[in-house]
Amino acid sequence: MSRSHDSPARTPLRTAITVIAAVVGLALVILGVTDAARSESGSNARASLTLIAPANAGGGWDGAAREAQQALRAEGIVNSPQVVNIPGAGGTIGLSQLVEMPGESTTLMVMGITMLGAININGSGVNLGDVTPIARLTDDYDVVVVPIDSPYNSVDELVADWKQAPGTFAFGGGSLGSLDQMIVAQIASAADMDPTEINYMAHSGGAELATALLSGTISASVSGYADFEDQVQAGRLKVLAVSAEEPVEGIDAPTLVDEGYDVTLTNWRGVVAPPGITDEQRAELEAIVSEMIASDSWANALERNQWTDTSLVGEAFAKNLEEEIAIVDAIWSDLGY
Repeated sequence: MSRSHDSPARTPLRTAITVIAAVVGLALVILGVTDAARSESGSNARASLTLIAPANAGGGWDGAAREAQQALRAEGIVNSPQVVNIPGAGGTIGLSQLVEMPGESTTLMVMGITMLGAININGSGVNLGDVTPIARLTDDYDVVVVPIDSPYNSVDELVADWKQAPGTFAFGGGSLGSLDQMIVAQIASAADMDPTEINYMAHSGGAELATALLSGTISASVSGYADFEDQVQAGRLKVLAVSAEEPVEGIDAPTLVDEGYDVTLTNWRGVVAPPGITDEQRAELEAIVSEMIASDSWANALERNQWTDTSLVGEAFAKNLEEEIAIVDAIWSDLGY
């Protein structure tokens, strides 16, 4: 479109209006979360519960939030559960907003191992010690994938080429700080490569990764099996290994451990609440999540998404979270963060 009718004097004004609109938009999202949680009809978590997905619609955290919403509603555990997306920076923008809601007992946020990595690399100033752990929910598993016509038929064959030129061999995965990047770094370390020298190419999601693999932009990828399942079943991609301690039903591939690489990180997901809630409020949220985990609707969600139930509630999750933080911090320390 021609801009010949726009005068130079008006350009700064339009820029300012654009910036103001963006700020107002973010403020409305934040107010929407708070208002939804604090409305008269949502004065307790059984009446109305807001689930924050700290990512865009369609991603893993969003999927977990919406499956939880469906189960809570279908089972009559919560009258009015809703999902609000606050995307950005590996979930740390959503985390920052949750920290600013002290005492709010009708809000939960979905999170997981990728958020731990993002905290390390984004320097957001907040961490999971600032919120209230409620429950670990599920695990699913990353896989090492190559195009169907790739010469690599095992992880050893892939690594042999990778070691020849670690700085140019293109290995794709999800966002910086993600589980995918951590697994690639761990495979490199197990193969006696310097993980700081690998050529890791971050992508926004599974569809983009599959496209990059099929176009030859990257030689191999690590991401969740669900991201590649359709392309694997269509005979366009092949799975070399899965990042689990034991073989996974439905994934026809050995574990990385079976292949000689001691890498067992999993893409676990959990939920946390804002800081400053009372013991009674925390117990109520734990009870709500426990009822959901035990429900038929949630069992169906696990089967539908090929998630593994690794649920831990309350103090058991708080202890597990401390252990996971230590593991992830050590990985990123090795990578220079």
